[in-house]
Amino acid sequence: MKPHRIATAIAARPRQRGLSLVELLVGLFLGLLIIGVAMGALMASRAVSATISDASQLQQQASHLFRVMGRQIRQAGSLRLLLASHKKATEAIDVADPVAFEAGALDFNPAHDTIQGLDAPGRSQYKLAVGYSNYTQPLHTSAIETSLQRNCLGQTNSDSLILSRFVLDASKNTLRCAGAPSAGAQPLARNVANFQVRYLIQAPGGAARIQYVNAAAVGQDWPRVVGAEVCLVLFGNEAIDMPANSSYTDCADSDGTAESIHMATLPAPRTRRLHMVFRSVYQLRSQGLAG
Repeated sequence: MKPHRIATAIAARPRQRGLSLVELLVGLFLGLLIIGVAMGALMASRAVSATISDASQLQQQASHLFRVMGRQIRQAGSLRLLLASHKKATEAIDVADPVAFEAGALDFNPAHDTIQGLDAPGRSQYKLAVGYSNYTQPLHTSAIETSLQRNCLGQTNSDSLILSRFVLDASKNTLRCAGAPSAGAQPLARNVANFQVRYLIQAPGGAARIQYVNAAAVGQDWPRVVGAEVCLVLFGNEAIDMPANSSYTDCADSDGTAESIHMATLPAPRTRRLHMVFRSVYQLRSQGLAG
């Protein structure tokens, strides 16, 4: 090939050049910017997902606790499954026979086993105590009678008494349940910030109204108690960002006063945690011990 043709071919080739330092820095900046936006979106998505997961878990936990308490309260107003099991051959079966709560449970005094005062139970005092008469019934063709009643731990205290006692362990933020006095309490749920019980009582003098009172105010008037309100405050596991003035309304006292709790003032481990308040009212089938 002739020299002038070689020079022409070289001149016709596209010139190759690398990136300048400025272009490289601009590319790195744009890449880091995209990564930062993606990480921010990921963290925001994770925070929302954690909050939703916390809320769902707290609702499930509250549902479980109310179900355990409600089962004991409903059993306290239950009839014998086999009404003929305590009848003589000459006696008629009547569905209006006394229920377990009306019959009176041996060794159970509601004024003693329930907390005297609303806020600070001692080791032997409980926020909520449910006790009722136990009884045995024949099963199938067996001559051995068996009790079908169970307390909050799935146990039978004795042949005459079923007892469940619920208390908040404030040092560990756990709600605990105890059955027999000799048996230790077992935790039912964790992350419990508050647990309050108010009783609904028929107003004296025949007035057509209901009063909220605590156990100490009930005194000896347990026959007039027609229901119980249980209030729980549960908190989540994930720390979340919240405004400095964030607050929630705590459980109400017996006079109906509910304190507003500022989230910024909460101690660990409740700091910057989601808090949810749950309430449930249980109506007693019976109005207490007759007379």
